[in-house]
Amino acid sequence: MSLYDDAVLVLKGYGDGTGDDAAAEQDELRQAYLDHLAAHPDGMWKACGAGHLTASALVVDPARERVLLTLHRKLAMWLQMGGHCEPGDVSLEAAALREAAEESGIAGLTLLPGGPVRLDRHPIPPPCHVHFDVQYAAIAPEGAVEAISDESLDLRWYGYDEVADVADASVRRLLAATRARLARPAGQAVPGGDRS
Repeated sequence: MSLYDDAVLVLKGYGDGTGDDAAAEQDELRQAYLDHLAAHPDGMWKACGAGHLTASALVVDPARERVLLTLHRKLAMWLQMGGHCEPGDVSLEAAALREAAEESGIAGLTLLPGGPVRLDRHPIPPPCHVHFDVQYAAIAPEGAVEAISDESLDLRWYGYDEVADVADASVRRLLAATRARLARPAGQAVPGGDRS
């Protein structure tokens, strides 16, 4: 299966199942992502001038009390780990895990089950213009030690209640969605979850 086909499958199955206003907004975004891919066969790649899908992951500590944020070198903002898909990525999950490992320096990250935690479309300075970000969450292994990459000015662990002081609304929404996913009882089905 191609990365494009995987993305379409993931997006078709995505939904948080809450039935609230946020879920309706996420469903509209899901459809916008699918429409974008249908109109742009190159919509997975940075070269697509109309915008492209990206994959990211919010890294959570093993105790599930803090998240690791990167001070992005180009944007000078505290963000989750993430970035562009690459030809070697076999799935959006693989792209998110690769980006999270590269930018955090942490090996052995594990994505939360159930597929993406949320979607976030945001403008980016040229030449990228628009990112259609597919956002996951990952748990760091015990004893994980972070290492700053070339893409970061800094890496820092923040307690859940500290994120609002440093990060923008998109990261705060991702944290809220991640915490909701973490709070689900073990074994509970995740609506629109992983189809792999």
